[in-house]
Amino acid sequence: MGSVHAQAGRTAHEVLSDTRSLVEPAMRSAVDTLPESMRHIAGYHLGWWGRDGDTAGATAGGKALRPALVLLTAKATNAIAAAVPAAVAVELAHNSTLLHDDVIDGDHTRRHRLTAWSVFGVGDAILAGGALLTLASTMLADIEPRASRLLGDAMQRLLDGQHIDIAFERESTVDLATCERMSLAKTGALMGCACALGCLVSGGDDERVEHFRRFGEHLGLAFQHTDDVLGIWGDPAVTGKPVYSDLRNRKKSLPVVYALTSGTPEGQELAEVLRSNTESRAELAHAARLVDDAGGRAWSRTQADDLLTHAARTALGVAASGGRSGADDAGDARRPSRSLRAERRNRCPVSTS
Repeated sequence: MGSVHAQAGRTAHEVLSDTRSLVEPAMRSAVDTLPESMRHIAGYHLGWWGRDGDTAGATAGGKALRPALVLLTAKATNAIAAAVPAAVAVELAHNSTLLHDDVIDGDHTRRHRLTAWSVFGVGDAILAGGALLTLASTMLADIEPRASRLLGDAMQRLLDGQHIDIAFERESTVDLATCERMSLAKTGALMGCACALGCLVSGGDDERVEHFRRFGEHLGLAFQHTDDVLGIWGDPAVTGKPVYSDLRNRKKSLPVVYALTSGTPEGQELAEVLRSNTESRAELAHAARLVDDAGGRAWSRTQADDLLTHAARTALGVAASGGRSGADDAGDARRPSRSLRAERRNRCPVSTS
């Protein structure tokens, strides 16, 4: 546990590695309490064994970003040991959403191998996702009733964000502010919960818990901007997903919606391309160039940097000092950022049929 205490000078990779070493044994113990059918599917999804339960089929698991946030927040309020079960619960909840996301998106690969639903079937993957979420809620209820409520509230917001994301596929127009609010709920809610839980279980008061939640939500939106860029231009060897996967799925991600609402010739051409049914690599590569030329990639990168800077200078700084927020605090992270509110309010002409 001492390696997590010494944060100064450590790289993000080292912090995440230390988190995995702390959290994974506790998570394995938790998953072992599931019925064998659910344990088998969950363990496969988490990379602990192959489809037949053989450890030779094990692969690297996830990044452990959310449990790292729990532990780092707990460290900021001077207690790590009490936060490990909360970190496990957040990672279980996150993986429950991944199991369901893969079904919804029809993705066949995750972390460089077949998704759970591709191996065990849609029904069993959905059931396993439900089992992980139930286990996470039970763990938090045993720690602190308010902790379970924090997760429940975050999951409700996350599910609402995912619903809006799916609805985008049926809508002919999407505006940038709505897209950002969707991303903030879909990704920011659980990261905000992770930071709030780390503070709560280590004795933080309500005001400090709220400030850490706000910090996590800003961090989550920055993460989503980065993830959306990787969803188009990421190296499959790194992302574990096919190249141009989000464009192939016609995802109205943040850089895509920015391009579509840019009012540029490239944005207008992109709308025409996304209306077509083609999925050839050449056409998808052309669509990616159009997003880039319309400014979508540069905008998402700038937004991610700005959100991280804002989080560090306001919510996290205030929480660490225990003081109250100042007049320049952005307030609830669920509101669009100032840069976003200054963006165009026009709707993008995209058919989802």
